[in-house]
Amino acid sequence: MRITVVTGTGTGVGKTVATAALAVRSGPGVVVVKPVQTGVLGDEPGDAEEVRRLARCEVTEFVRLADPLAPETAARRAGVSLPTVAEHAARIRSLDSGHVIVEGAGGLLVRLDLSGGTLLDLASELSAEVVIVVDAGLGTLNHTELTVAALRARGVEPSGLVIGAWPAAPGLAEECNLLDLPRVTGVPLLATIPEDVAGHGPDAFAAAVPEWFSPSDRLRRQPGPPRRRPGR
Repeated sequence: MRITVVTGTGTGVGKTVATAALAVRSGPGVVVVKPVQTGVLGDEPGDAEEVRRLARCEVTEFVRLADPLAPETAARRAGVSLPTVAEHAARIRSLDSGHVIVEGAGGLLVRLDLSGGTLLDLASELSAEVVIVVDAGLGTLNHTELTVAALRARGVEPSGLVIGAWPAAPGLAEECNLLDLPRVTGVPLLATIPEDVAGHGPDAFAAAVPEWFSPSDRLRRQPGPPRRRPGR
C-alpha cells in the first residue's frame, strides 16, 4: 500500500483542494482519509466531503469535533477522548486500497491525540510519503523551511511542495517565492494550484489538474531579474 500524508505550513493554505488534486492525479481506487475533522457540527460536510465532491473518490473521516480548534484542544474542551496515533495508523493500514492519501489538520506538529501524538508521528509510523502544501506569499519561505527541517529531523524526506492557492495577480513576493521555495528547501515543486478553484465542478476540476502539476512550465515563463540601468 502506498500512503501519502498531506500536511501544510499552517491553516488555510489549501490542503483540502491540494488533497483532492492529488487524489485525481492518483486515479481510480485511491482512498482519502481525514483522521480528525474539527469545526463541524452534526452532519455538516467537512473537508473529506469536499474532497469527495471534487475528486469523486472514496473518503473516510475517523473523528469529528465541533470546535474550530486543534484536535487535541477541541477534544479536551468537549471532554472526549481521541484515538492514539498508533490506532489511526492501524486503521489506515486496514483500508482496502492501493493508495491512501491522509489529509492532516493544520500543520505538521498539530496534536492529533491526547498523548502529544502529531501528524509527524503518524507519517513516521506509516512510513508515508509527505507532501507539504505551502502559501504563495510573504513569509512562506520561513514556514516551509521550518516544516521541511522538522521532517528531516525525523528522517523523513518530503516528496514535494504544492502551492495551494496561487493568486490571479501575483506580486513580486509570489513570483520570487515560486523560484525560491524549491531552491531554499531542496524539495521539488510538484504543483501550483490557482486560488478559487474549489468552486469548480468535478469535471472541470479533474480536467485542470494536469496543468497544475506542470510547475516547470510556469517556471520557464518567469521573467529574469530586472536589469540595472547603467550608472546605478
